[in-house]
Amino acid sequence: MLLCFSSSHRSAALDVVERLERRADEVTARLSEPVPGVDGSVILSTCNRFEVYLDVRDAAADASSWEAASTRLADTVAAATGLARDEVRESGILLHGEAVAEHAISVASGLESIVVGEGEIAGQVRRALEGARERGTASRELERVFQLASRTSRGVKNRTELSSAGRSVVRLALDMAETRITDWAQTRVLLVGTGRYAGASLAALRDRGVTDVRVYSRTGRAATFAASHDIAAVPVDGLEQALADSDVVVACSVAPRVIVDAALLASARALPGALERRLIIDLGLPRNVDPEVSMVPDTELLDLETLRAHAPLPELGATDEARTLVDEALAEYRRATAEDAVTPALVALRAHVFDVLDGEIAWARKRGDATPETEAALRHLAGVLLHGPSVRARELAAEGRAGEFADAVTALFGVKPAAAHPVAELRPAAGRDVDAERDETAS
Repeated sequence: MLLCFSSSHRSAALDVVERLERRADEVTARLSEPVPGVDGSVILSTCNRFEVYLDVRDAAADASSWEAASTRLADTVAAATGLARDEVRESGILLHGEAVAEHAISVASGLESIVVGEGEIAGQVRRALEGARERGTASRELERVFQLASRTSRGVKNRTELSSAGRSVVRLALDMAETRITDWAQTRVLLVGTGRYAGASLAALRDRGVTDVRVYSRTGRAATFAASHDIAAVPVDGLEQALADSDVVVACSVAPRVIVDAALLASARALPGALERRLIIDLGLPRNVDPEVSMVPDTELLDLETLRAHAPLPELGATDEARTLVDEALAEYRRATAEDAVTPALVALRAHVFDVLDGEIAWARKRGDATPETEAALRHLAGVLLHGPSVRARELAAEGRAGEFADAVTALFGVKPAAAHPVAELRPAAGRDVDAERDETAS
């Protein structure tokens, strides 16, 4: 059974998503350890999205199983992030079964982004799966879903106009900045960070004619990034002066804390020769820039909350085309999972038939009645007789009636397909009694 906890700009304020994103490494580390009953996990953490995908063994696909497993997933996220279960549930949505696949495919295709059709998300989804592979947590079912999601995202990009109708978060921010910039060619820009959006930000700036760009990194990576992108690097202790000398600041670091605050900016503004006005674009989540900087005179801040409020509507036709591709991918997923559902019963039936056949052939050999030709003919006959039930089994599975076929095999032949594993008990963080803590807080 697939489960997904998703917290994004669609379900929560970005400051709440930020709180979860800050603890993404802890969630990842926790789910990298063997968890009884959990076959795999994938963590997708971006600037406006935090999602946990689990492949959990289940005994029955009924409502109580879904709810119990979803509660345990919420507890798992809560234990790893330090949030209460209710806080987790309120900050996102819990999906199970086929809805998880549909969601992952839609996310990878850019249909769930702040800017519908943005290009960055497809790569982020692909890297999430690669990370799970490296940790050894990419189960067969998660591989199927994420590979299908990536393949569908390529189809959306190549066969629809959605990617051109929508814009990336970086380009949307720069589009919104157009009215504040007189001449991009004369604009002095500071990149803060060498993280997920630094390269995309630099490319978008150059498309607008910007030539004066410097990069700052608190971890000392600026020199390497600058050398590979042919721009200037700011020393680790040079941020204040760099802020003073810049018209536009684009913050795109993956640092889990604020890098530019109001005090630093006010101090920079007071330096001799400092520019009077500046625009700051904060693409970081967690935030790279303290919202209080907007209180510094002659400073304007564009952050992800602002971008979300002004994200453009995509072209409806392009979105409809993309949705059609998502629906086709979901139908493909249904067919594949339907065959999986009926496979144990088919395997059990085939094994039973051929075991009986092997026994009869062995008895015939003892009597001296068997010839190679006869044995081959009998095996062929068994295969022909099994073909009809195999076809019907897949038809029933496609109709959601795989259980009827399994029951029929058991009733007619006394053969019981292999049993599924029970729903996992997702353990709380080591050394913590989550329920006890919750009761204590409530009292």
